[in-house]
Amino acid sequence: MSMTTTSKPDYVTKLEAAYGAPSQSAFGSAVFFEPLKATDDLAKAALTKYKHFVGKLWNQYGEASWMGPWKEVYVRKPGAKPDIVAELRGITDRDAAVSVPMILDNIEGAETASATLAAAFDDSAMTELHVYNLGDGGSMSGILVAGRRASKQDATFLVFLLD
Repeated sequence: MSMTTTSKPDYVTKLEAAYGAPSQSAFGSAVFFEPLKATDDLAKAALTKYKHFVGKLWNQYGEASWMGPWKEVYVRKPGAKPDIVAELRGITDRDAAVSVPMILDNIEGAETASATLAAAFDDSAMTELHVYNLGDGGSMSGILVAGRRASKQDATFLVFLLD
């Protein structure tokens, strides 16, 4: 499929159906998709999506609050067998691990949602995958899954944040 700024692959449309379209709601989940070259910094792009998702609350509570919990909690090793569901379930960071059941089990249509995650993040074209812990340092917590397809020069982000 040819990439333009307005077209999205089928797996992104299905992820959005399960987890929500791009938003600035700062609550729940949302999927973001964008062109991203192999030379672009995936962590920087993930942080931009996080900030966008939090929206006006980013400034209201201050960057220090939102960045306090921000940390990488998982990286898929090169050559590892992709299995996003098992990878998420295997996260050992206590704060991030609390959010995993919310996007895998405690979601309407959990089986379908897990299948859409696998279609997006287990594809052989996925060359890089990182998971970050999120929150406001208080009641809000969540995770952000960031994946890059270098050959297709795009990235997919799933942001989840709840209190």
